[in-house]
Amino acid sequence: MTGVWRCMLATMVLMCVCLWGCSEAVGGARSRPRPQRRPRKKPKVDPIDLIPPAENINIQRMTGTWYLLNTASKCSYLINHGTKVEPTVMSLSRSSDSDQTLSVSTKTRHNHQCWEILQVYHLTPAPGRLTLKGARAELNTEIVIGETDYSSYAVMYYHKQGKTTVKLYGRSVDNLSEPVLTKFEQLATKQDMGLAYLFPFPTYSHCGDVDQDHVINCVPTC
Repeated sequence: MTGVWRCMLATMVLMCVCLWGCSEAVGGARSRPRPQRRPRKKPKVDPIDLIPPAENINIQRMTGTWYLLNTASKCSYLINHGTKVEPTVMSLSRSSDSDQTLSVSTKTRHNHQCWEILQVYHLTPAPGRLTLKGARAELNTEIVIGETDYSSYAVMYYHKQGKTTVKLYGRSVDNLSEPVLTKFEQLATKQDMGLAYLFPFPTYSHCGDVDQDHVINCVPTC
């Protein structure tokens, strides 16, 4: 009986050796590793989502007149025509505290004529963040009020289709303090825009009243 078991065991060992040898001869085929799951892609985060708005922003205190003093941008129009920018003034208004929109009037010159651009900024649940809606959702402009003291200056970020523009506004055309200008340059640098991408705006000869024929509703490219 013991001899029979030994014979069977020897036969099984021989079969295993033969099978192993055949697989090596055919090409070394071995069992394939189990496929690994691909790691999930991290959700895309727009740079504007990483910019914190000013703390406890009071949107009502942002209303009124703001003069555009400086812009940091890689917008092709500004890069090509940055030395020919015109004085620009923005007025923000809100009908009531419950209104979830800001009415925006921007006056500037084009071809030696004054134009007024009318827009609507929509408030979002996050204080200090607004949306200027485009024809489609992907054409929206996301806006962040990044820095402000309400009475003298405000730094605002505009993000559209992957590009961010930073604007420095003042309550008056008087020169701002050196610390504020330095802060604006530092904030622009954080967005990878050095001095070559800074475009100061004129602080004189702003537009006053505008003829109705020169009032338009549109979304500027920069």
